Amino acid sequence: MKTLLASTLGLALAASALAKDLVNVDTNRVALSGYDAVGFFADGKAEKGAPKFVASYHGAVYQFSSAEHRKAFKDKPEKYLPQTGGFCTYGASVNGLFPVDINTGQVRDGKLYLNKNADILKTFNADFDGNVAKANQNWPGLVEKNGK
Repeated sequence: MKTLLASTLGLALAASALAKDLVNVDTNRVALSGYDAVGFFADGKAEKGAPKFVASYHGAVYQFSSAEHRKAFKDKPEKYLPQTGGFCTYGASVNGLFPVDINTGQVRDGKLYLNKNADILKTFNADFDGNVAKANQNWPGLVEKNGK
């Protein structure tokens, strides 16, 4: 009975966390500091988006460098969203929410990861799989505590 109750409470917490959103945005709700999420995948680098190519997703505004990139995002937004809501992934691995340097963006295993700065990126990459696992484990609790 205790196991079932613990399992049920765990599922309820996970469902509650998923009902909230937590995205790293500026005061205008722009994500990724206005950089093009699709550009990291298509061109392998950070590209500044333009206000004329925008799409909204889960309360955040994403900017793109072209109409083609905007269309790709609109067709499959989950494919292009940064992990851990666009916050520093290493930060999430240590149960924190840190800002990011857009130039730390990297696509690995089909996912976009961002980190606070070049030094943190080195630390993150030194145990990439372990840090991603810790970030994924901590993320629902961070969303529950800080999301809206």
